[in-house]
Amino acid sequence: MKKLFVFVVLSVSVLLLTAQDTEPIHIIPNPSSVIKGNGELTLKMGMTMSVEGEGIQHVIDQFKERFLKATSINLSIVPSKADFQFSLLKDTDPSLGTEGYRLEVTASNVIIQANQPAGLFYGIQSFLQLLPKETESNTALRKKKAGAWKIPVVTITDTPRFGWRGLMFDVSRHFFTKQEVKQFIDEMVRYKFNLLHLHLTDDQGWRIQIKSLPQLTDVGAWRPKREGKWANTPDPAPDEPKNYGGFYTHEDIKELVQYAKERFVNILPEIDIPGHSMAMLAAFPDLSATPGTKYWVNAGEKFMEWPAGAHFYALKDNNLSPANEKVYQVLDKVFTEVAQLFPFEYIHMGGDETAKNFWEKSEEIKELMKRENLKDMDAVQSYFVKRVEKIIRSKGKKMMGWDEILEGGLAEGASVMSWRGMKGGIAAAKANHTVVMSPTDFAYLDYYQGEKTVEPPVYAGLRLQKAYQFDPLPDSVDPKFILGGQANLWTEQIQNFRTVQYMLWPRALAIAESVWSPKERKNWADFVNRVEHQFDRMNHAKIRYSTAMYDPIISARYDAQKNLALVVDKEIPDMDIHFSIDESNPDHTYRKYTDPYTLPKDVATVKFVCYKNGKQVGRQINISVEELKKRVR
Repeated sequence: MKKLFVFVVLSVSVLLLTAQDTEPIHIIPNPSSVIKGNGELTLKMGMTMSVEGEGIQHVIDQFKERFLKATSINLSIVPSKADFQFSLLKDTDPSLGTEGYRLEVTASNVIIQANQPAGLFYGIQSFLQLLPKETESNTALRKKKAGAWKIPVVTITDTPRFGWRGLMFDVSRHFFTKQEVKQFIDEMVRYKFNLLHLHLTDDQGWRIQIKSLPQLTDVGAWRPKREGKWANTPDPAPDEPKNYGGFYTHEDIKELVQYAKERFVNILPEIDIPGHSMAMLAAFPDLSATPGTKYWVNAGEKFMEWPAGAHFYALKDNNLSPANEKVYQVLDKVFTEVAQLFPFEYIHMGGDETAKNFWEKSEEIKELMKRENLKDMDAVQSYFVKRVEKIIRSKGKKMMGWDEILEGGLAEGASVMSWRGMKGGIAAAKANHTVVMSPTDFAYLDYYQGEKTVEPPVYAGLRLQKAYQFDPLPDSVDPKFILGGQANLWTEQIQNFRTVQYMLWPRALAIAESVWSPKERKNWADFVNRVEHQFDRMNHAKIRYSTAMYDPIISARYDAQKNLALVVDKEIPDMDIHFSIDESNPDHTYRKYTDPYTLPKDVATVKFVCYKNGKQVGRQINISVEELKKRVR
């Protein structure tokens, strides 16, 4: 009997150790290698740290500040045998590259090593995700007594898949303050993004000071305030106050560049031309090819048509004129100051969505085409792009543009950011041009992300699972021409920073993993589990996010008897969908969806709720039968 008891105790102990050993580490993006050990490191007051390496003091200072805020532990620096040991390797490890790291947590200490300061920084970001979720809170921490925080024993070796891991933030359609841009940077580096693309100019605002051209911000940075539905407003009245907007001064930009640099983020500035230039034309109306047009900064009113199945066209000419030499003189001044402010090697010149219907009517454009032997409007735009490329190159920078710059012939040395799918990026790479992939079908974070009847109204949707399928490297392309990938957040319909967060997270987590983690380390079910743990952390950090991944995917069909049948799918595999058809609000006791369900004739509304592990997740979705009929497959 005693032997049996011992055997049972040993068996239970092994099971407990095995369970502990297999408990996943919830880091996003998923590291290259994770070896989970047994046991935990208990944090305590009086812990110490040692630092070895040049150029890492700002990294250490940031970590100490964050760690103190999270745990109330003020780490003191000691020469050796510290609880936390951060060091740059004296003998470079080629497998870690410039951004990789090695993180080891034992029952007695934490060791982070890297070849370069950036790697040390990213190792710290992973370590911070090992801390309990409560350490993200700003309020309740100091009430915790020492010894409350524990970290799992683990060894992580990690390197990024791509060097370009970007997020684009449109600060033109709606202006966001310098502090909000810093917050954007703080949140993106948690997940190892290293490129902030700032969309600084568009029809709705010019957001960067150009000292040699003060009209650009005196006029172009301001418009009447609109708070309702985007594109649902009349033209501004002549006497309407233009007090909504703002811009970044040279000092603001320098401060942001330095702030980003300290967090290993490059900032890519975009001046969007020749289209999307109404704010610029409000300041300099003679730069368009349509003389006599009265311009103002667009406040959201409609000025383009997008016919189904046909090419878009402008109702008002919002393009710079490629035939006007003054345009290039003005742009030379703009890019001179932009190049001086942003140390990053690239400048983005836009080039997208240039409506050419006004160019087709312009006499000066016709004269340009004859003089330069340009056969069509694509050739006209290519002429413009090539001249802009020369201006940017003269400032010591490389030019990047949206994939429309391929049309009519790509400028020598230009790089392409492919947004209309991956086709343009593939074509550019095969022509030996470098490419950043940011396709709409995977990486446009302004699209609605769940059930469209309860999401902000946008013309297209992008679910989390689709974003997670993003792979910036097509099989047919030489990897050396793919710089990496990027997600884009356009802000026409995003008026405040809380909505910015809602649209970013968790889909930006999917993009982060797609551009950092090895392809073979991506797993949807595991990613969902880690996302849910990030939700817990974001709750404590007061970061807003969307729970739309729990929204059922609702459609319908007609059965053999022409009766309307409900068809429902889901992104989250281990989730139950319950629904009502009697106008009551359902819970877990209601009918569970398993197969297409034929609706009785008298049903007016179907209401859905979802449960996971016995708890309701996400939001209740109510769909009318009339809406279901529109969704019949």
